[in-house]
Amino acid sequence: MTVPFRHDDAARATARQAYETLEPLHVLAYFSPHLGELAESVGLDWSALYAGARGGPLGAAAPSVVTACFFNFSPAVVEPAWRRASAHGLEQVMALREQAVDRSLREALGDRVDDPALPGIVSRLRGVAQAQTYAGRPLASAWAAQPWPQQPHLGLWHATAVLREWRGDGHLAVLVQAGLAPTEAVVFHEASHPDPAVRKRGLGRKLAQVTRGWSEQQWLAAAGRLADRGLLRLEDGAETMTDEGAALYDAMEAATDDAAVWAGDEDAAQLLGEVRPFVKAVIDAGILPGTKR
Repeated sequence: MTVPFRHDDAARATARQAYETLEPLHVLAYFSPHLGELAESVGLDWSALYAGARGGPLGAAAPSVVTACFFNFSPAVVEPAWRRASAHGLEQVMALREQAVDRSLREALGDRVDDPALPGIVSRLRGVAQAQTYAGRPLASAWAAQPWPQQPHLGLWHATAVLREWRGDGHLAVLVQAGLAPTEAVVFHEASHPDPAVRKRGLGRKLAQVTRGWSEQQWLAAAGRLADRGLLRLEDGAETMTDEGAALYDAMEAATDDAAVWAGDEDAAQLLGEVRPFVKAVIDAGILPGTKR
Protein backbone atom coordinates (compact mmCIF):
# COMPACT_ATOMS: atom_id res chain seq x y z
CA MET A 1 0.00 0.00 0.00
CA THR A 2 1.34 3.42 -0.95
CA VAL A 3 0.15 6.25 1.28
CA PRO A 4 -0.54 9.41 -0.74
CA PHE A 5 1.19 12.64 0.20
CA ARG A 6 -0.83 15.04 2.31
CA HIS A 7 1.21 18.12 1.43
CA ASP A 8 2.57 19.78 -1.69
CA ASP A 9 6.16 20.00 -2.88
CA ALA A 10 6.71 23.43 -1.32
CA ALA A 11 5.59 22.28 2.12
CA ARG A 12 7.80 19.19 1.94
CA ALA A 13 10.73 21.36 0.86
CA THR A 14 10.23 23.56 3.93
CA ALA A 15 10.14 20.46 6.15
CA ARG A 16 13.44 19.37 4.60
CA GLN A 17 14.85 22.87 5.14
CA ALA A 18 13.84 22.66 8.81
CA TYR A 19 15.71 19.36 9.19
CA GLU A 20 18.82 20.65 7.43
CA THR A 21 18.80 23.83 9.51
CA LEU A 22 18.10 22.42 12.97
CA GLU A 23 19.96 19.10 12.94
CA PRO A 24 23.46 20.54 13.53
CA LEU A 25 22.18 22.42 16.56
CA HIS A 26 20.47 19.33 17.95
CA VAL A 27 23.44 16.95 17.64
CA LEU A 28 25.65 19.47 19.43
CA ALA A 29 24.47 17.86 22.68
CA TYR A 30 25.79 14.43 21.80
CA PHE A 31 29.06 15.53 20.19
CA SER A 32 29.87 18.12 22.83
CA PRO A 33 33.34 17.47 24.29
CA HIS A 34 31.90 18.53 27.63
CA LEU A 35 29.54 15.54 27.61
CA GLY A 36 32.44 13.09 27.70
CA GLU A 37 34.17 15.10 30.39
CA LEU A 38 31.06 15.13 32.56
CA ALA A 39 30.47 11.42 31.98
CA GLU A 40 33.99 10.60 33.11
CA SER A 41 33.60 12.78 36.18
CA VAL A 42 30.68 10.67 37.41
CA GLY A 43 31.97 7.29 36.23
CA LEU A 44 29.67 6.83 33.22
CA ASP A 45 30.76 5.75 29.75
CA TRP A 46 29.60 7.63 26.65
CA SER A 47 27.01 5.01 25.65
CA ALA A 48 25.26 5.19 29.03
CA LEU A 49 25.33 8.97 28.98
CA TYR A 50 23.92 9.06 25.44
CA ALA A 51 21.17 6.57 26.25
CA GLY A 52 20.15 8.44 29.38
CA ALA A 53 20.53 11.91 27.87
CA ARG A 54 18.41 11.17 24.82
CA GLY A 55 16.06 8.52 26.20
CA GLY A 56 15.75 9.99 29.69
CA PRO A 57 12.42 11.75 28.98
CA LEU A 58 10.86 8.27 28.56
CA GLY A 59 11.30 7.75 32.29
CA ALA A 60 11.51 4.26 33.79
CA ALA A 61 10.92 2.49 30.48
CA ALA A 62 11.98 -1.05 29.75
CA PRO A 63 15.31 -1.22 27.90
CA SER A 64 13.56 -2.76 24.89
CA VAL A 65 11.35 0.34 24.62
CA VAL A 66 14.38 2.60 24.40
CA THR A 67 15.94 0.33 21.79
CA ALA A 68 12.73 0.49 19.76
CA CYS A 69 12.73 4.29 19.91
CA PHE A 70 16.40 4.52 18.87
CA PHE A 71 15.68 1.96 16.11
CA ASN A 72 18.97 1.63 14.25
CA PHE A 73 21.08 1.03 17.38
CA SER A 74 21.96 -2.50 18.44
CA PRO A 75 20.08 -3.78 21.51
CA ALA A 76 23.45 -5.10 22.69
CA VAL A 77 24.58 -1.47 23.06
CA VAL A 78 21.40 0.35 24.07
CA GLU A 79 19.97 -2.02 26.67
CA PRO A 80 23.00 -2.32 28.98
CA ALA A 81 23.73 1.39 28.48
CA TRP A 82 20.15 2.22 29.51
CA ARG A 83 20.47 0.06 32.61
CA ARG A 84 23.69 1.86 33.60
CA ALA A 85 22.09 5.26 33.03
CA SER A 86 19.01 4.26 35.01
CA ALA A 87 21.14 2.99 37.87
CA HIS A 88 22.94 6.32 37.98
CA GLY A 89 19.65 8.24 37.82
CA LEU A 90 18.00 9.51 34.64
CA GLU A 91 17.37 12.97 36.09
CA GLN A 92 21.06 13.30 36.92
CA VAL A 93 22.09 12.12 33.44
CA MET A 94 19.75 14.61 31.78
CA ALA A 95 21.15 17.33 34.01
CA LEU A 96 24.64 16.44 32.77
CA ARG A 97 23.42 16.72 29.19
CA GLU A 98 21.99 20.17 29.91
CA GLN A 99 25.28 21.26 31.48
CA ALA A 100 27.15 20.10 28.38
CA VAL A 101 24.73 21.92 26.07
CA ASP A 102 24.95 25.08 28.19
CA ARG A 103 28.74 25.14 28.09
CA SER A 104 29.02 24.32 24.40
CA LEU A 105 26.38 26.83 23.34
CA ARG A 106 27.92 29.61 25.42
CA GLU A 107 31.30 28.90 23.84
CA ALA A 108 29.88 28.69 20.32
CA LEU A 109 27.49 31.63 20.48
CA GLY A 110 29.67 34.04 22.45
CA ASP A 111 27.89 37.39 22.75
CA ARG A 112 25.04 36.03 20.65
CA VAL A 113 23.87 34.01 23.67
CA ASP A 114 22.38 37.31 24.93
CA ASP A 115 20.93 38.32 21.54
CA PRO A 116 17.69 40.23 22.29
CA ALA A 117 16.01 38.47 19.37
CA LEU A 118 16.60 35.00 20.83
CA PRO A 119 13.68 34.87 23.32
CA GLY A 120 11.22 35.73 20.53
CA ILE A 121 12.68 33.06 18.25
CA VAL A 122 12.45 30.47 21.02
CA SER A 123 8.88 31.48 21.76
CA ARG A 124 7.91 30.90 18.12
CA LEU A 125 9.69 27.55 18.00
CA ARG A 126 7.97 26.54 21.20
CA GLY A 127 4.66 27.47 19.61
CA VAL A 128 5.48 25.29 16.62
CA ALA A 129 6.40 22.35 18.85
CA GLN A 130 3.23 22.70 20.91
CA ALA A 131 1.06 22.88 17.77
CA GLN A 132 2.06 19.41 16.56
CA THR A 133 0.17 16.14 16.99
CA TYR A 134 2.19 13.55 18.91
CA ALA A 135 0.09 10.45 18.35
CA GLY A 136 2.34 7.62 17.22
CA ARG A 137 5.51 9.57 18.13
CA PRO A 138 6.62 8.16 21.49
CA LEU A 139 10.07 9.69 21.88
CA ALA A 140 8.95 13.10 20.67
CA SER A 141 5.95 13.08 23.00
CA ALA A 142 8.24 12.28 25.94
CA TRP A 143 10.49 15.22 25.02
CA ALA A 144 7.50 17.52 24.52
CA ALA A 145 6.35 16.73 28.07
CA GLN A 146 9.65 17.87 29.59
CA PRO A 147 9.88 21.25 31.41
CA TRP A 148 10.92 24.04 29.08
CA PRO A 149 14.29 25.61 30.01
CA GLN A 150 14.12 29.21 31.17
CA GLN A 151 17.37 30.38 29.57
CA PRO A 152 16.78 31.25 25.90
CA HIS A 153 19.83 29.46 24.50
CA LEU A 154 18.79 26.26 26.29
CA GLY A 155 15.23 26.79 25.13
CA LEU A 156 16.54 27.03 21.58
CA TRP A 157 18.26 23.67 21.90
CA HIS A 158 15.25 22.10 23.59
CA ALA A 159 12.98 23.22 20.75
CA THR A 160 15.27 21.60 18.20
CA ALA A 161 15.29 18.40 20.28
CA VAL A 162 11.49 18.18 20.38
CA LEU A 163 11.10 18.91 16.67
CA ARG A 164 13.96 16.63 15.71
CA GLU A 165 12.56 13.66 17.62
CA TRP A 166 9.10 14.45 16.20
CA ARG A 167 10.50 14.18 12.69
CA GLY A 168 12.56 11.14 13.68
CA ASP A 169 9.56 9.21 14.96
CA GLY A 170 7.85 9.81 11.63
CA HIS A 171 10.93 8.58 9.80
CA LEU A 172 10.90 5.33 11.78
CA ALA A 173 7.35 4.67 10.60
CA VAL A 174 8.58 5.10 7.02
CA LEU A 175 11.45 2.66 7.61
CA VAL A 176 9.07 0.08 9.05
CA GLN A 177 6.73 0.44 6.08
CA ALA A 178 9.70 -0.07 3.75
CA GLY A 179 10.51 -3.33 5.52
CA LEU A 180 13.96 -2.28 6.69
CA ALA A 181 15.30 -3.91 9.85
CA PRO A 182 17.44 -1.73 12.15
CA THR A 183 20.78 -2.97 10.80
CA GLU A 184 19.54 -2.70 7.23
CA ALA A 185 18.33 0.84 7.82
CA VAL A 186 21.74 2.11 8.94
CA VAL A 187 23.61 0.23 6.20
CA PHE A 188 21.19 1.54 3.57
CA HIS A 189 21.48 5.09 4.88
CA GLU A 190 25.27 5.01 4.77
CA ALA A 191 25.39 3.57 1.25
CA SER A 192 26.41 5.85 -1.60
CA HIS A 193 23.59 7.37 -3.64
CA PRO A 194 24.18 7.20 -7.41
CA ASP A 195 23.13 10.83 -7.81
CA PRO A 196 25.96 13.04 -6.44
CA ALA A 197 23.51 15.91 -6.14
CA VAL A 198 21.59 14.10 -3.39
CA ARG A 199 22.68 15.45 -0.01
CA LYS A 200 22.93 12.79 2.68
CA ARG A 201 23.66 13.46 6.31
CA GLY A 202 25.61 10.35 7.23
CA LEU A 203 28.21 9.45 9.81
CA GLY A 204 30.32 7.26 7.55
CA ARG A 205 30.45 3.50 7.87
CA LYS A 206 33.13 3.34 10.56
CA LEU A 207 31.52 5.82 12.94
CA ALA A 208 28.04 4.45 12.25
CA GLN A 209 29.20 0.93 13.16
CA VAL A 210 30.92 2.06 16.33
CA THR A 211 28.16 4.31 17.63
CA ARG A 212 25.28 2.04 16.63
CA GLY A 213 27.02 -1.08 17.87
CA TRP A 214 26.85 -3.36 14.83
CA SER A 215 29.68 -5.80 14.21
CA GLU A 216 31.36 -6.24 10.85
CA GLN A 217 29.58 -9.56 10.44
CA GLN A 218 26.19 -8.00 11.17
CA TRP A 219 26.90 -5.11 8.81
CA LEU A 220 27.92 -7.39 5.93
CA ALA A 221 24.92 -9.67 6.51
CA ALA A 222 22.56 -6.67 6.34
CA ALA A 223 24.28 -5.41 3.18
CA GLY A 224 23.85 -8.86 1.66
CA ARG A 225 20.13 -8.89 2.40
CA LEU A 226 19.74 -5.45 0.83
CA ALA A 227 21.66 -6.63 -2.21
CA ASP A 228 19.35 -9.66 -2.46
CA ARG A 229 16.41 -7.24 -2.54
CA GLY A 230 18.06 -5.39 -5.42
CA LEU A 231 18.58 -2.26 -3.35
CA LEU A 232 22.38 -2.26 -3.06
CA ARG A 233 25.33 -3.07 -5.27
CA LEU A 234 28.34 -4.45 -3.38
CA GLU A 235 31.73 -3.77 -4.94
CA ASP A 236 35.21 -3.70 -3.43
CA GLY A 237 33.90 -3.55 0.13
CA ALA A 238 31.65 -0.56 -0.61
CA GLU A 239 27.86 -0.33 -0.75
CA THR A 240 26.17 1.71 -3.49
CA MET A 241 22.45 2.05 -4.06
CA THR A 242 21.09 0.56 -7.24
CA ASP A 243 18.58 2.57 -9.25
CA GLU A 244 15.83 0.70 -7.40
CA GLY A 245 17.52 1.42 -4.08
CA ALA A 246 17.91 5.10 -4.90
CA ALA A 247 14.23 5.27 -5.85
CA LEU A 248 13.30 3.74 -2.48
CA TYR A 249 15.62 6.09 -0.62
CA ASP A 250 14.18 9.14 -2.40
CA ALA A 251 10.62 7.96 -1.75
CA MET A 252 11.33 7.40 1.95
CA GLU A 253 12.87 10.85 2.31
CA ALA A 254 9.89 12.43 0.58
CA ALA A 255 7.49 10.50 2.84
CA THR A 256 9.48 11.59 5.90
CA ASP A 257 9.31 15.21 4.78
CA ASP A 258 5.58 14.89 4.16
CA ALA A 259 5.07 13.61 7.72
CA ALA A 260 7.25 16.42 9.08
CA VAL A 261 5.44 19.44 7.68
CA TRP A 262 5.04 21.96 10.48
CA ALA A 263 1.76 23.23 11.77
CA GLY A 264 1.44 26.37 13.86
CA ASP A 265 3.69 28.86 12.09
CA GLU A 266 2.56 30.94 9.15
CA ASP A 267 6.06 31.54 7.85
CA ALA A 268 8.32 28.65 8.78
CA ALA A 269 10.92 29.68 6.21
CA GLN A 270 11.30 33.09 7.84
CA LEU A 271 11.62 31.52 11.29
CA LEU A 272 14.29 29.14 10.04
CA GLY A 273 16.13 32.09 8.56
CA GLU A 274 16.18 33.74 11.99
CA VAL A 275 17.51 30.54 13.57
CA ARG A 276 20.23 30.01 10.97
CA PRO A 277 22.85 32.46 12.35
CA PHE A 278 22.79 30.63 15.69
CA VAL A 279 23.25 27.29 13.94
CA LYS A 280 26.08 28.71 11.84
CA ALA A 281 27.84 29.81 15.01
CA VAL A 282 27.69 26.22 16.28
CA ILE A 283 29.03 24.86 13.00
CA ASP A 284 31.78 27.47 12.89
CA ALA A 285 32.83 26.55 16.45
CA GLY A 286 34.21 23.26 15.09
CA ILE A 287 32.45 21.05 17.65
CA LEU A 288 30.66 18.76 15.21
CA PRO A 289 32.29 15.94 13.21
CA GLY A 290 33.79 17.24 9.98
CA THR A 291 33.87 20.84 11.23
CA LYS A 292 37.06 20.79 13.29
CA ARG A 293 39.00 24.01 13.17
